Amino acid sequence: MNHIQKGKYRPYPQIDLPNRQWPNNTITHAPKWCSVDLRDGNQALINPMSMEKKLELFALLLKLGFKEIEVGFPSASKVEFDFLRRLVDDKLIPDDVTIQVLVQAREHLIAKTFESLKGVKKATVHLYNSTSVAQRKIVFAKTKEEIIELALEGVDLVKKYEAAHEGQIFLEYSPESFTGTELEYAVAIANAVTARWGISESRKVIINLPATVEMSTPNLYADQIEWMSRHLDNRENVIISTHTHNDRGTSVAATELALLAGADRVEGTLLSNGERTGNVDIITLALNMLTQGVDPELDFSNINEVLEVVERCTEIETHCRHPYVGELVYTAFSGSHQDAINKGLAYQKAKDDAFWEVPYLPIDPADVGRTYESIIRINSQSGKGGVAYILEKNYNYQLPKAMHPEVGRLVQMVSDEEGRELEAKEIYKIFKENYFKIKEHISLIDFTLTSHKKIAKCSLTYIYNGEEITAEGEGNGPIDACKDALMKNYKNDFSISSYSEHSCGDKSSANAVAYIQIHSKDILSCFGVGVDTDIATASVKALFCALNRAFK
Repeated sequence: MNHIQKGKYRPYPQIDLPNRQWPNNTITHAPKWCSVDLRDGNQALINPMSMEKKLELFALLLKLGFKEIEVGFPSASKVEFDFLRRLVDDKLIPDDVTIQVLVQAREHLIAKTFESLKGVKKATVHLYNSTSVAQRKIVFAKTKEEIIELALEGVDLVKKYEAAHEGQIFLEYSPESFTGTELEYAVAIANAVTARWGISESRKVIINLPATVEMSTPNLYADQIEWMSRHLDNRENVIISTHTHNDRGTSVAATELALLAGADRVEGTLLSNGERTGNVDIITLALNMLTQGVDPELDFSNINEVLEVVERCTEIETHCRHPYVGELVYTAFSGSHQDAINKGLAYQKAKDDAFWEVPYLPIDPADVGRTYESIIRINSQSGKGGVAYILEKNYNYQLPKAMHPEVGRLVQMVSDEEGRELEAKEIYKIFKENYFKIKEHISLIDFTLTSHKKIAKCSLTYIYNGEEITAEGEGNGPIDACKDALMKNYKNDFSISSYSEHSCGDKSSANAVAYIQIHSKDILSCFGVGVDTDIATASVKALFCALNRAFK
């Protein structure tokens, strides 16, 4: 990009953090979660949510298990104010849930905020002001000392109105644009805020350290969190919170590394809705934890419901490749992937322990309410195993492994011609047309089987070249005896190389399905399929099917 002026962009400075500890740590438990969907998420929408949509999303957040929910900026607009009052008046806030409200350090805004909180038993007042170099220089034209004084005035006002509030008030302070703020200054303003509040074991303070704009690689954000954790006064009574945005596309990684670095709490949204490129996605974070054996303490077992509600409320469609929840994230088109998944699922089903070991699937789709039917889908890139999987899972045909390439080629020819993905019903149609609706040069009419002293005898009636023929044969089994009878008049020499069978359907009305593979000097391999309520009839039908397919 030679047209970019030299010096326009500069690397983010390194953090002086000797003996950093976070790279050796592991996430062992869930953080405190706070949803900001109804505030940060809502303010980023083209069409902000209506009252009904806000109520629906709030109900979903409760159902998922959130205990802290930022419901808005009630001093900023009547809509935000009315929503919080609706929650209070309709008694929609459970006793174990803390409502969070955002407010700037101005008295008329704080007064309005406490008016909206009347009747709320537990609330976090989220006080913020921007502290970054750029904001101080360009937006506010204030000194460091003036910015600290602004924050402390806000704390004093919150304490003033807290005294008259009938309920528990918690303080959260955000040095907004933390990632653009000098660390020494960020810790100075945070320590001043906690001291002015009167921090103690019974009066903990949330210090939120937001990546309001994501400006560096995730490891540097982790360094900042660990540095702050080392330098905050009364650290044992400070709840360090993160609030990452996704400007660089690494908000999930930044948050995870921040948790390794000592963060206690995470603010984010469902499906990453938020300003610009969005907030960190709590669903991805939580399910990442789940795959590592950590209980996220949020319930995403019905992810389809979450998608439906969030998409309806935000009017934002979820990308088909969104981690864990996208339409195609559990879908394999590649033949090698399909084969590995198919084998992995069979292995998982057969083994005794619960440890999940399916290739290409880091999480069991069933754990988020997805089904296996959509895991393997068929297009021109798909392999033989994927087609067999579709026929078994959707239509109960358990094709022998040697038959997979033959059926796979039939499906791939159609997919190549169409240039698109084939649905399960289309695959089944191809299967039926090639094995049950073929043009016949030899047709089965009837047969009878008897056995004596382990010798099977067959009386076979069939039409061949327009002539009805009845012949007798014997062999060491029904198929062998049928072949012997057939070869008295049939001109195409062949051998039977494999046979398999299974039942298909409910026990009370199950059909028998038989597969026969034949070879001849001119034909390497050809399969036939037969279906009937009687297994012997299904087997003979499979033989005739193979002959009609092999010797067209």
